[in-house]
Amino acid sequence: MKFSPATLLVLAAPLVNAAAFSMFDPTQVSLKAGTTEDFPVEGDNPLNYCAKPDGYKLNIKSVDLSPNPPAAGTKLTISAEGTLLERIDKGATVNLEVKWGLITLIRQTVDLCDELKNVDLECPLEKGKMVLTKEVDLPKQIPPGSYSVLADVYNQNEEQVTCLTATNIKFHI
Repeated sequence: MKFSPATLLVLAAPLVNAAAFSMFDPTQVSLKAGTTEDFPVEGDNPLNYCAKPDGYKLNIKSVDLSPNPPAAGTKLTISAEGTLLERIDKGATVNLEVKWGLITLIRQTVDLCDELKNVDLECPLEKGKMVLTKEVDLPKQIPPGSYSVLADVYNQNEEQVTCLTATNIKFHI
């Protein structure tokens, strides 16, 4: 079984192209500049936990991105390892927010199980050790600028699984 919070960042790319925005659960975390402490995720990545990860249901050992930082028009390789402490079933959600500078491109809550198909996975996700290696072709047409991503994950019982942010991801011409 493969899975990692890095998967959620992979999911952000196709969602940026979504034509419509769905509802965003206001009880979940929101991406706000300068309001969170740094709780870095181990590995070569720009990820931070939204809060101290002691209560999360996903323990991340490491996440590595290559290249880091990602570059438009290249292949991004994500390698991650962690342990899922509880099974994830249908009904799990991801509160996803993507910003380009100060402009919010996406602010929606999506079904995690539906989105896992984008990374060749499906629900249920079983409890235990998980490893992910995924290659993603980043389009050349990514507008230059600074991006921020938030992925706040809840299980089918509305209990937080993990919450990750990546801020100040820069793409150049």
